[in-house]
Amino acid sequence: MGEQLPRVRVVDAYKDFGSVQALRGVSFEILAGEVVLVIGPSGSGKSTMLRAVNRLEPLTSGDIWIDEDHVTGPDTDIRKIREEVGMVFQSFNLFPHLTACRNIMLGPMTVKGTPKEQAEREARALLKRVGLSDKEHSYPGKLSGGQQQRVAIARALAMGPKVMLFDEPTSALDPEMIKEVLDVMLDLARDGMTMVVVSHEMGFAKAAADRVVFMDEGEIVEIGPPIQFFESPVQDRTKRFLEHIL
Repeated sequence: MGEQLPRVRVVDAYKDFGSVQALRGVSFEILAGEVVLVIGPSGSGKSTMLRAVNRLEPLTSGDIWIDEDHVTGPDTDIRKIREEVGMVFQSFNLFPHLTACRNIMLGPMTVKGTPKEQAEREARALLKRVGLSDKEHSYPGKLSGGQQQRVAIARALAMGPKVMLFDEPTSALDPEMIKEVLDVMLDLARDGMTMVVVSHEMGFAKAAADRVVFMDEGEIVEIGPPIQFFESPVQDRTKRFLEHIL
């Protein structure tokens, strides 16, 4: 990893919601091409941290960079940051009145000014990439949850992001639909996409993650490669958590 500039750098991040401290001095770095899985109990700050990376959640204090772009800087062009950071949510957030193809085309056309024909061509290629070539003209209401989430991933990829953030992308899915979404995410990881994934899908962690981050009470408790993390965790808090989920 050497002298490579981190793709994502979070330094001493704090986030307060009134008297509740959701993040308490969180710091970490992610290199280009790394896949990092973030786990922890409900309310541990995982989603707040993820949303702060593309400034959906402004920090109370601290700094975040994407490459050399200062995400939390006062003069930062947030639109540019959101072009560089794709986000996939637990709920699919697709426009119900637009087809799968149109949902994917919308961002490049409206934000980047991509010509319609080019946006449509690229959207079809992305639908093929996520295994949904035959759903180009389907509306979200006619798609399964797993199919909708794959369209949402394709929509995020359409902006050509440097980093993909996934906030519990399979938690709203029926069990039989989870694999089809995870397979797409595994393909992205194999292709070298930088990814930060909040999830408790341990199979994905072992198959694709370079590191696992455990958060609790707004702090990072432990970070390590999957084998070490799951088989010989160091911190007692980590051990107690893993006893409940493994």
